[in-house]
Amino acid sequence: MSGIQSVANDVDVDLGALFASLARRWLRILVVAIVVTGLAFAFAWLATPLYKGETRILIETQESVFTRPDAGQNSDSTTLDEEGVTSQVQVVSSTEVLKKVAKQIDLASRKEFNNGGHLGPVGRALVLAGLKSDPNEIPAEERVLKAMREKLDVYRVEKSRVIVIGFSSADPKLAAAVPNAIAETYIAVQKDAKLESNSDATSWLAPEIKDLTKRVKDAEAKVAEYRAHSDLFLGDNNSVLITQQLSQMATELSRVRADRAAAEAKALSVKAALASGGSLDALPDVLSSDLIQRLREQQVQLKASIAQLSTTLLPNHPRLKALNSQLADLNRQIRAEADKVLAALNTQAETAKLREQQLQADLNKTKAESSRAGQEEVELRALQREATAQRDLLESYLTRYREASSRRDRNYLPVDARIFSRASVPAVPYFPKRVPIVIAAFVASLLIMAVITLLQELFSGRAMRAARGAEFGPVTEIEMPQAARRRDPGFAAEGAGAAADLGGVSVERAAQKLIVGGTSRAIFVSPEGDEAAAASVLVAREVADTGLRVLLLDLTASGAASMPMLESNSYPGVTNLLASEAQFTDVIHADLYSDCHVMPSGTADPERAMRAVDRLPIILNSLTTAYDVVVVECGPADAESIRRLVSDSSEVLVSAIEPGDEHVAEAAAALEAGGYGKLTLVTPSGHMPTHPPVPGRSAA
Repeated sequence: MSGIQSVANDVDVDLGALFASLARRWLRILVVAIVVTGLAFAFAWLATPLYKGETRILIETQESVFTRPDAGQNSDSTTLDEEGVTSQVQVVSSTEVLKKVAKQIDLASRKEFNNGGHLGPVGRALVLAGLKSDPNEIPAEERVLKAMREKLDVYRVEKSRVIVIGFSSADPKLAAAVPNAIAETYIAVQKDAKLESNSDATSWLAPEIKDLTKRVKDAEAKVAEYRAHSDLFLGDNNSVLITQQLSQMATELSRVRADRAAAEAKALSVKAALASGGSLDALPDVLSSDLIQRLREQQVQLKASIAQLSTTLLPNHPRLKALNSQLADLNRQIRAEADKVLAALNTQAETAKLREQQLQADLNKTKAESSRAGQEEVELRALQREATAQRDLLESYLTRYREASSRRDRNYLPVDARIFSRASVPAVPYFPKRVPIVIAAFVASLLIMAVITLLQELFSGRAMRAARGAEFGPVTEIEMPQAARRRDPGFAAEGAGAAADLGGVSVERAAQKLIVGGTSRAIFVSPEGDEAAAASVLVAREVADTGLRVLLLDLTASGAASMPMLESNSYPGVTNLLASEAQFTDVIHADLYSDCHVMPSGTADPERAMRAVDRLPIILNSLTTAYDVVVVECGPADAESIRRLVSDSSEVLVSAIEPGDEHVAEAAAALEAGGYGKLTLVTPSGHMPTHPPVPGRSAA
């Protein structure tokens, strides 16, 4: 972190002094604004006025349904979709159209479009220096087209089929004439394209129709020849006669079978009634006989007479005996007649059976003939389909040929576009707008000068004031014993005493030193082991409280630095990163008690991770890029162990619970002897943590 970012935490901006600078320099601001406004007014006054004309074209089908060759088809209608209209925009601004318009209006004779030979001194100097191409080397036609495209604006109105042709020029009449001429030329080009398309169509269709006519004749001849040499006869519905016969015979066979079954059933019922001596009243075939019906009437009359006489005469009366004898004779006659009916039914059933057998034999013969006729029919149908397809294609080509031929007349060749709004001669130029330009220049110059004045005052420091409670005292550094004295037998006691007298730098002082010094990487060595590693954690949290982005990297074997910051020691960390088991996003976790981030030692195999220890400087460089300060806790490491961790903007600090401890003094002396200069001794003693756990926060 830079010095400005660190100091910003200890100073405030005096807004009153900042904006007072505007009042002090109002004259300069006003003069500059007036000068800029005057220049803008001069530009607007001296600038050549430009006029703009617009012509609008509507893309739609123009052909009448009454003049269309086939009113039921829209085969020649234009696809009026978004892509189609956009394509027409490119056609309107095409080189072909612009060339015709330029020649028609003779734009090459106008200085506005062909100013190749009139170069000013500056232009000639640029040409001689090779910074600009000589316009005289460009053909006049290309210069005119280039000038037209610069002044031309063709676009499609959104969500419509309207194309707008806009053109600007210093000549108001020309500003209206050019877009109108472009629209007319576009419609003429479309007519020519349709005429050419119709001519090409007729030229291509004529030989195709001739060839198709021959192919249709050949196909129909093949059908007639095959039909003549085959035994196929067509009946109703264009079906083969043998097939119709087969269907009729099958129907007749079904009917005969039904008649035979019905006759057999009737004969069986009559036979059963006669055998049992039962009544014949329930047999419709018996009752349908005329003779039996007359006999039944006489039987009914006799029964009625007998019943009437039985009321007055005895059973043995001669008259009753005579009537009973007549009744018995009638019964015998009825049964005799029933036997005849039974014989007729048996004859009918036998006849039906014989008819059935004959029809079955005929049906089997017809089936064989139908199978052979079916194969011939398949071949005939194939020839007919080929002839029909060729005939349909010929009719389609003839229809298209007639349509194309009817459209070859240029007198009526509708185009799918029309001009519904022509450009008129503009009376007022669209550029320059003097009043808006002058007002915009005045307002913009005032704002820009005001911003410049405020920035000057801000960066000069005159608008800064010290923040409440800010202290900028020097940071005390502990002077460690010289490495050369380590060989003296009395060194241990003396060094320990000196360290005890000086004491250690507090956590707050160490954090302030890192911030003010712009340190990007703080390397902590803890000779006393895991307990002293608390100093690096406290310093990291202190720096993070100032608003800087801080990450603590735990390189201790036991994970002593990261354990107080996380929920457990099971989170992936630097060993997982070295072993290629995780990515940066997987090993960086949030501190439970501050805004600091932490990368723990990890859960990967240490031996595997140490094989990739050469990647550690690369990892540190990446972390230094992403964070303002990276705090590295190395535990009880020596000078050679931390060498790969140190960079140009690094600070080496020693963590100690007891600054006067002999072991701490020896370790510090060894680090100084290793080339790390004066070291800062940091002690967490007396520090009161002010970071309660953040509610709901998790390290994951």
